[in-house]
Amino acid sequence: MLHYAAFGPRHPAVDGHFSGAFMLLLRESSRVPSTCHCHALSSAERAWRWVRWSPAPAQRPRMSAAWWRWVASTDSLTARLIAASERPFRVKLMHQGVERPRRDEARALGLAPTDVTWVREVMLMSGERPWVAARSIAPLDRIGCRRLRTLGERSLGSWLFAQPDLERDPIEVARVSAEAEGVWLRRSRFRHGDVQLLVQECFRREMAEDLGLAGSPPPRRDHANLEAECHLR
Repeated sequence: MLHYAAFGPRHPAVDGHFSGAFMLLLRESSRVPSTCHCHALSSAERAWRWVRWSPAPAQRPRMSAAWWRWVASTDSLTARLIAASERPFRVKLMHQGVERPRRDEARALGLAPTDVTWVREVMLMSGERPWVAARSIAPLDRIGCRRLRTLGERSLGSWLFAQPDLERDPIEVARVSAEAEGVWLRRSRFRHGDVQLLVQECFRREMAEDLGLAGSPPPRRDHANLEAECHLR
């Protein structure tokens, strides 16, 4: 079962060659309000870890037309959610801090497996209904790291899509197991000047129920899905 909320801080070992600025980041990563640690996002992380990402067009036959319009959209997801929600939209900060990214995240950003990043996890809410869980990763040596740190409960998309030179890599998609609280996962890398960010989003079943999107074809129980389900239980 997928459950989205905060990871506890997982600080990497700090060697003597790290700068004072990095030490400041480590201290600040522990200053997330205690309300951000009410739930554990570990099952969500497992979901992102065990799926197999593929180009969005490859998943198109398995997706309803209604879901395709959401998952394959390249404009601001925040703006789409605000327009679709009959309740007040808000961003709920679940966790942020200095962490080593997962291996697939490091590869997507061109980082070494031992590099550390700034990770920000939020829930995009329609009223009290969680619609999308988002996980954003930025290398510590980039302006994007500072941008993520200062967003708080403001939308990343409201800043990102206002940049005139924004570039977005092709969207990759993965199907969540049948028992999970999410339905579809997607991710893509954004670039703006010297900034690069990896943004991953999980569309939840609450969103499917509220917007009438539940008519997706059931996932095939192939080897990848069986492996994911095994680790999610």
